[in-house]
Amino acid sequence: MKKRWLSLFVAAATVMTTVTGCGGGAKQEPAATSAAASQEASKETTTGASGETAAAAEFSYPMAAGDKLSYWAELQGTVSPNYSNLGETPFAKAWTGATGVEIEFMHPPAGQQKEQFSLILADGNLPDMMEYNWINDYPGGPEKAIKDGIIIPLNDVFEQYCPNITKYLAENPDIDKMIKTDDGHYYVFPFIRGDSKLCNTIGPMLRKDWLDELNLEVPTTIDEWHDVLTAFKEKKGSTAPWCPEYTRNDFKDNDPFAYAYNTCRSFYVGDDNKIYFGAVEENYKEYLKTMAQWYSEGLIDPDLATLQFDQVNAKMSNGTAGASLGFAGSRMGAWINAGITSEPDYMLVAAPYPTLEKGAQPEFGQIDNQYTGPASVAITTSCKDVERAARLLDYAYGEEGHILFNFGVEGESYTMVDGNPIYTDWILKNPDGWPVSQAMSAYIRGNYNGPFVQDLRYLTQYYTIDAQKETPNVWGATNARKHKVPPITPTSEESKEYSTIMNEINTYRDEMALKFIFGTESLDKFDEYVKNIENMGLSRALEIQNAALERYNAR
Repeated sequence: MKKRWLSLFVAAATVMTTVTGCGGGAKQEPAATSAAASQEASKETTTGASGETAAAAEFSYPMAAGDKLSYWAELQGTVSPNYSNLGETPFAKAWTGATGVEIEFMHPPAGQQKEQFSLILADGNLPDMMEYNWINDYPGGPEKAIKDGIIIPLNDVFEQYCPNITKYLAENPDIDKMIKTDDGHYYVFPFIRGDSKLCNTIGPMLRKDWLDELNLEVPTTIDEWHDVLTAFKEKKGSTAPWCPEYTRNDFKDNDPFAYAYNTCRSFYVGDDNKIYFGAVEENYKEYLKTMAQWYSEGLIDPDLATLQFDQVNAKMSNGTAGASLGFAGSRMGAWINAGITSEPDYMLVAAPYPTLEKGAQPEFGQIDNQYTGPASVAITTSCKDVERAARLLDYAYGEEGHILFNFGVEGESYTMVDGNPIYTDWILKNPDGWPVSQAMSAYIRGNYNGPFVQDLRYLTQYYTIDAQKETPNVWGATNARKHKVPPITPTSEESKEYSTIMNEINTYRDEMALKFIFGTESLDKFDEYVKNIENMGLSRALEIQNAALERYNAR
């Protein structure tokens, strides 16, 4: 890298090492890593959507020696406990060996991704590839990033050098639509959830052993939830019957009790295919009224406003809390494993997204788009060898790359059984005591976002407990898909105006929601609250959103 850019990273305390550097985690991997990492110098020939060879007809992996490429990305929390740099992992070594590309991975300090990103852009000397949420976190969105001269459009790049992703997008037109700008530009190598069941990963869960002991059924309605939480408080001594990690926006956005009233705190698509803002609706007031009642009755954790993972983790594991909202993997699985160490009968069960009436189909619930934006890789305007970068990234969307990114190295992290890749005990029962998520992250990117198509077979093995395996069907039994806002992109001018409006609205909305729930502000003032939000420019924000939705639908 150029000296100025390197100095910037050092000054910002960014950890940088190359793929060829040695790391402390290597000694804990299976002994065959180095040999298998090359994937036997894959000779896969790239083919286009039609089945014919791509523009470079004789191209095959690994590529001939060439310049080292720089790759900027956040170092995930499941990687960092064992490796200081992604390049030290067996996954990165296998990717390098299979493609023939030496990669210099660069990571911003933990928790400073956006700040570091801004510093790099201000400096102007960019790494070759940047893994980022370009659709949400770049001011003005991806089209603005192209016009600003930060990243390159990929239409010609895909056509010339990327037969794998070109074939995938041709076979999946709905996803193809998601990774274009309104001007028709492809801009990233995206993270894609390859199956709809991978889109339902967050939901309500509660103590099944307590339900069994109290002869109670899994609640499906608001009234049943009230009865269950009351029983947890009165008969099990729970001081935090409902204990959500309320400081996380993705959990607040997917509040199951707001969904029961067919609304939410943010934007959703109505039955008329227009976007609405749930937090000003009468149904949202009814939700707040219910939460205020439950809070006054001691059914909601008194620390609701400040709850973070460590607190919720402790309370859900030690019997203080009886129910929560979270991921089936890092929440449900972790809590069950922790809980049974002190209570052998400890067990959690997934509850469906609730309704007001018994037997009704939930209209709302958590669901992700198959493409949402995070951890997608753009090639920057500083890249001197676009073909090399493009072919490196396109590898992940081919058959061999798909297996590597989701399952790792055969004989080490997986073996083939009846045509299916099955994780080894090194992953599922790590001899060094690593959690499954950390062992997986050494060899794959399947359990966290990145530039590839996620495979459902990863999830069915990551979920090792029966209660976890049931969650996609339980949480996915809603009509939520039709209400999900797709990955729309306001124009750069709209985006700036929209951000200014919504930053003010969201701050005010969240402050008032807590006041209403805690009873420090009467819900008699809800109409005044709505008027204040309208005065902040809500109608303009909705106008921008709906205009972007119209353009998206016209792509």
